[in-house]
Amino acid sequence: TDAVLDEIAAWQVRPLEPVYPLVFFNALRVKIRDEGLVRNKAVHIALGVRADGAKEILGLWLEQNEGAKFWLRVMNELHNRGVEDVLIAVVDGLKGFPEAILAVFPDATIQTCIVGSLKKSMLIGSAGQGGVKGRPACSGCRHLLKRPKSRICSSNDQIAGQVPVASRFRLMAAAVR
Repeated sequence: TDAVLDEIAAWQVRPLEPVYPLVFFNALRVKIRDEGLVRNKAVHIALGVRADGAKEILGLWLEQNEGAKFWLRVMNELHNRGVEDVLIAVVDGLKGFPEAILAVFPDATIQTCIVGSLKKSMLIGSAGQGGVKGRPACSGCRHLLKRPKSRICSSNDQIAGQVPVASRFRLMAAAVR
């Protein structure tokens, strides 16, 4: 296992391209066994799309929580590994996230990913608004909250199609081409 650890360490510090036209930043919550206990942790992902259209995972970081301070450290790490500019950064609605990116890449355009916004907009805040707290606002959109698959709604609340979770990044990258 030491040989694998050495290879992982080399991958984590490898030089990166100077410019990425598009980078997706996100976190995936996973359960990880740590010292005999199962804990929830966030695997932070930076997925870059190069000028030739090739996709590259710039890094994976394991952290207990997702926060703007952590992402600022990630931005500085990417800069130190050779990234000089990010043209478009796709992020979720985490408070302070755009500022963390702009502190290191001041010319970046920040695009908020709509998948998280759609999920949040489907929730009803309280039972007094015609639903149950934490339940989807429309019964036709409950599928947005299910795992391991996500679906996309059309304007008339019909299910337009199924999109496996692993394909989300590919679809988002293809949508901006």
